[in-house]
Amino acid sequence: ADVAYLRSVLPSTTEDAFFDYLATLDASEVTVSAVPEGSVVFARVPFLQVKGPLLVVQLLETTLLCLVNYASLVATNAARFRFLAGPDVKLMEMGLRRAQGPDGALSASKYSYIGGFDCTSNILAGKLYGIPVRGTVAHSFIMSFTSLEEVQPRELPPLAGGEPVDLPALAESWLRRVCELLQTPPEKANRGELAAFVSYAVTFPRDFQGLLDTYCVRRSGLPNFCAVALALHQLGYRAIGVRLDSGDLAQQSKEIRRVLQACGAHFQVPWFETIPIAVSNDISEQSLEEFSQEGSEIDIIGVGTHLVTCPLQPSLGCVYKLVEVNGSPCLKLTEDEEKMTLPGVKTIYRLYDAAGHPFMDLMALEEEPSPSAGQELAVRVLGRLGETSKVVPTSVEPLHRTYFKDGQVCEPLPSLVEVRSHAQTSLSLLSPAHRRLREPQPYPVAVTEKLHRLLGELRQASQ
Repeated sequence: ADVAYLRSVLPSTTEDAFFDYLATLDASEVTVSAVPEGSVVFARVPFLQVKGPLLVVQLLETTLLCLVNYASLVATNAARFRFLAGPDVKLMEMGLRRAQGPDGALSASKYSYIGGFDCTSNILAGKLYGIPVRGTVAHSFIMSFTSLEEVQPRELPPLAGGEPVDLPALAESWLRRVCELLQTPPEKANRGELAAFVSYAVTFPRDFQGLLDTYCVRRSGLPNFCAVALALHQLGYRAIGVRLDSGDLAQQSKEIRRVLQACGAHFQVPWFETIPIAVSNDISEQSLEEFSQEGSEIDIIGVGTHLVTCPLQPSLGCVYKLVEVNGSPCLKLTEDEEKMTLPGVKTIYRLYDAAGHPFMDLMALEEEPSPSAGQELAVRVLGRLGETSKVVPTSVEPLHRTYFKDGQVCEPLPSLVEVRSHAQTSLSLLSPAHRRLREPQPYPVAVTEKLHRLLGELRQASQ
């Protein structure tokens, strides 16, 4: 069917032999080597190498670029959010509504998890990939209630067993006590919001959480949440958190923590003081920097638009270039050195210093002997090709592994959890100077003297 479609769109003069060839096309002659999934890769370093018949590997170009560009971009973007949030804050991907269609949404969920996010609100991503799923209450759910009379069912049995209790009535009694402690009028607490909280608590007593900013956080959302959470506590249950979706999130988180601590101390409920506080609302890298500067009591951050659409860099720009044909190295020439290809089939090495940090990636021609730990190397750093540098690595790591050969996957493919773990380990190995997001020290990528000579010969021959 594919060949028939191509016949319909290609010129009528196209030879039948071409379509006959396409009908027999297979990948048995293709070899693919790459850096392991989740590895840190720097600009100009080939992270994927494909060998095979020219036509076949040309047909793979668009597919491979589609598969790696957005995935790598989102994973990188997620890693930046993880760096800014720090290791203790939970990060939740919640970009499904803003993603570039359902395929983009699934990719974003998967690759943000690799980049360091803890969970996703995308249930399909959880089903397909095993990513932990988390969610929160919607404003529309809160707004759909007007009074406690709408709550059905009303009764909840204690966790330890016993007679069911009328939860709306119990929550009302707690609301009076909470408002007295907080010195806020009970009549200012929205009754529909209280009903929504109670209804949610009856249904999910072990997973009760409150969305506090549908109306007024201080006068309504927070007292209503505390009342229902304390009513649940009386029956043996624990609330799992609150969420803010508007306003000054850092400042409000501190105010909420003070109220939770006051309630915990006054009503002798110690766990109340540490109820997790989650925030959302167009969270960006700048938002996380502000949280850090101002100080906050935020435990969970939900990121959507600025994660899945990558507004700081909407595309990654990976390229797929021909470097050798029939054993002859080839070169794409340009006046812009950054866009000039490096000829020949290459082996890539990562060089480490005594502290265990990678300090340089080195490209060598495939036939060159592997560099050794402790050996002084003469290299040419890209961007400074006119001068020779001497380096002595403490350890040397070949970056590429062969994953596909003779029509078969020949390397065990890691699970998503293993890829995520490898990504976090790779990032942690970077030196602080290379890892920082503001004005990082450029990471040097170099070529061997032999590869540099080949580059010069091909440039000279092309002039």
